[in-house]
Amino acid sequence: MLKGLYFALFDTGETILGALVFSTFFPLYITEYIDPKLYSFLYGLSFLFSFLIALYLGRLADRRAMRKPLFTSFSFLVSLLCLSIGLLHAYPYLALLSFLLMAVSHQQAFVFYNSLLLGFGSRGVTSGTGVAFGYLGSAFALLFLAEKLRGPEVYFLVSFLFFLLLLPAVVGLENPPQRAKVSISEVFRDRGFILLILSVLSLTEIANTLIAMMGIYLREVYSLDRAEIYRVIGTSALGGVLGGLSWGVLSDRLGAEKVFPSGFLLWTLFLITLPVAPRELIVLWGFLAGVLLSHLWTLSRVLIINRFPEGEASLRLSFLSLTERVASTTGLMLWSLLLLLTEDNFRLSAGVMSLLPILGMAIYLISKRYNISHAHSGSPDRQKLQR
Repeated sequence: MLKGLYFALFDTGETILGALVFSTFFPLYITEYIDPKLYSFLYGLSFLFSFLIALYLGRLADRRAMRKPLFTSFSFLVSLLCLSIGLLHAYPYLALLSFLLMAVSHQQAFVFYNSLLLGFGSRGVTSGTGVAFGYLGSAFALLFLAEKLRGPEVYFLVSFLFFLLLLPAVVGLENPPQRAKVSISEVFRDRGFILLILSVLSLTEIANTLIAMMGIYLREVYSLDRAEIYRVIGTSALGGVLGGLSWGVLSDRLGAEKVFPSGFLLWTLFLITLPVAPRELIVLWGFLAGVLLSHLWTLSRVLIINRFPEGEASLRLSFLSLTERVASTTGLMLWSLLLLLTEDNFRLSAGVMSLLPILGMAIYLISKRYNISHAHSGSPDRQKLQR
């Protein structure tokens, strides 16, 4: 019970960091000094650099069972670099360098954080509790902290909170002992895995687009004022909390392999019905959005850990981390294209987005067929590596 709480508290700190620093304060600050396009390019480049590092370190962590040491090291580095942004606030270019290093460190820490699920028996409940606590952390940050913080003080406070919420995981969680001599090239040739990642990408694109565009959609389609938009988003957070806990329980009872595909169907129904959702009931769709977002965050990491050899978890989860970042760009690009083609018809564009989970479901079913075939035939290379 306590171990699950320690795991969840880090998720809380991580979402506070994301809500206040990555999504709000730093982008608004740094784009006063550099072109937003340059900032976006450098930020995107940091994700590619982070993925390349994660491939090497994930392989090392899996071979030597070093997941917790790497999680701890990079998490402490995130806290220190966040603090340094506040100290360098008067020097924007140095602050940008600290931010980019923090972004890379954050990605590494999150990969190894996810792989700590290997140490839990009830992985679904643990993952879902982390997601629920993450929603609570995000809501707390936006409702009680965002409007009160100014300038460099946000980085000092977030650094302290992140460090404080990190400590229970560092002290109380064990280092998973599973190990394997995993090959990067072997993972790239694993078609079942790559297809699974692509199917997850289809849902992540919708999720990230929804998070980024929800307020604009509500304003343009329903003419909601700011208070009403906050109410819908707040209800979405409530759906995320309840959804995280519920999906976690279902995952442990039925298996993530059986529960995860429901997301494709539910996202399809959500996007098909969203354009016709009545104004007086839009809060209900906000709640459902939170439930669906928590489905993705709760189950995707559990699914990868459960479906593939546990000793390869860190390396494979680095692909999941990259998928989440790539989707931030591709999802918004697709949404922009749809608005262009439909002449800013938000309702129609949302309906067309339902093709993504349909495509994702088809890819997911193909990935399962590859894995079933792989399980029956076996892979000499994989067997050699596991020995």
